[in-house]
Amino acid sequence: MNFAKRDDRPLVVVEKIKGALRITAVDQRASRLELTRGLTLADARARVPDLTVADADAKADARFIERLALLCDRFTPSVAFDLSDGLMLDITGCAHLFGGEAALRKLVVDRMNGIGLSIRASIASTPDAARALARFNRIDIAPQGQDEALVRRLPVAALSGLERETVVALSRAGLKMIGDLADRPSQVLAARFGQNLVTRLMRTLGRENARITPLRPVPAVVAERHFAEPLTQAATLEDVLATLIDDAVRGMQERDEGGRVFEASFFRSDGDVRRLTVQTGHPCRDAPLILRLYRERLDTLADPIDPGFGFDAIRLAVLVTETLKTMQPHLDGHGKEDDPVSDLVDRLIVRFGRDRVLRFEARDTYDPDRDAQLVSAADICAEGHRATMPRIAWPVPEPGEPPTRPLQLFDPPQPIEALAEVPDGPPLRFRWRRVLHEVTRAEGPERIAPEWWRKKSDEQERDYYRVEDEAGCRFWIFRQGHYGEGTTHPRWFLHGVFA
Repeated sequence: MNFAKRDDRPLVVVEKIKGALRITAVDQRASRLELTRGLTLADARARVPDLTVADADAKADARFIERLALLCDRFTPSVAFDLSDGLMLDITGCAHLFGGEAALRKLVVDRMNGIGLSIRASIASTPDAARALARFNRIDIAPQGQDEALVRRLPVAALSGLERETVVALSRAGLKMIGDLADRPSQVLAARFGQNLVTRLMRTLGRENARITPLRPVPAVVAERHFAEPLTQAATLEDVLATLIDDAVRGMQERDEGGRVFEASFFRSDGDVRRLTVQTGHPCRDAPLILRLYRERLDTLADPIDPGFGFDAIRLAVLVTETLKTMQPHLDGHGKEDDPVSDLVDRLIVRFGRDRVLRFEARDTYDPDRDAQLVSAADICAEGHRATMPRIAWPVPEPGEPPTRPLQLFDPPQPIEALAEVPDGPPLRFRWRRVLHEVTRAEGPERIAPEWWRKKSDEQERDYYRVEDEAGCRFWIFRQGHYGEGTTHPRWFLHGVFA
């Protein structure tokens, strides 16, 4: 749609609801002409024949609101959707960074006006009160302790989450203003109109405070810098990042914690946001190490960070933390927690990606085909949290005893021809890859049955043997099935070779 060709005609957005095209949004010109939501398009054209009409696109609207949420993330890390056409920002502890609540509100409004939006923004003590004042009274900032007095003068429609039938029933009962409801006993209101009405009323009056659910988890530790003039020099990014890392490290020291996942956010003045994440294999608050990981990350970017018209703010958030007590360093100056292998893994993950640096982890199973799995060396779940399942220890052979499993297994097991002295005994000889092996020593059987919750109709029990041939080579062999069962003879397979 090309809005430049609309001239000065009012714009309405319509959607088919119950068989009729109804208005779902209007611009300021249409609003001044008293065209409102819910009005049918036919009635709107009867009042204002010269209209510009656009079809509603819910998916496009949702994507646009998501982009606005990213833009507002520079003001506070706690941003949530508010109904389908608004955003809720929890600015607790953030306003002083921008010169107070009034300055922060003006900055948000100016930023939205700069991209062509007309918004209503109110600041109040609770989310529901702020929503009601912004949508129905246009109060900029509710003075401390005055939320209830301001909200009482609003219509009952300002209580979000109410069904239209409830609003109509309240109006017919003569309860048209929120103040009328506030003067009635809550038990009477709940009995007649439901507990949801009482809950919404208490929250809007500010008597209860329901926290918002942010779109992104609130970080454990945050350090950020806002700039009066946009930062345009890419060379200074590392200096700012180093300062933020030092601030974050001090914050983690106060909490006796170390970081596992660090996220740097770069907020450009045009609204674009770039985020860089690094992970560590163990709790860390070593500032030089974290900075080195970010240098590695910046060097491997296919699309380098472009300041464009400059950065308004840069934030470092520690998304995942774990307990890390202060460790006393050795006499050589190195900390007891220093681990060169972990540091190498961290650098490899930053350079090649989390899913490309893997390690083996044991599984709690007797099935040799499933007793190990590949997991990320960072040991972090996909959701960004440390795995809560306990680790399974690798089996340790008895001192002086050979291993019970080969280090590497054939996938799939290789079929062999074997001859056994008795039906259920170990093989006397077997042929593998056209070579005949005479068995001199054998140990077994070790019977392994398929897991019943995974068993397929054609799977059978396996009897495993550790055997040694005349040349001293050791093999892990199994017989699948038993003699005298079914119509087919058991088959022999070679599953692995001992080193």
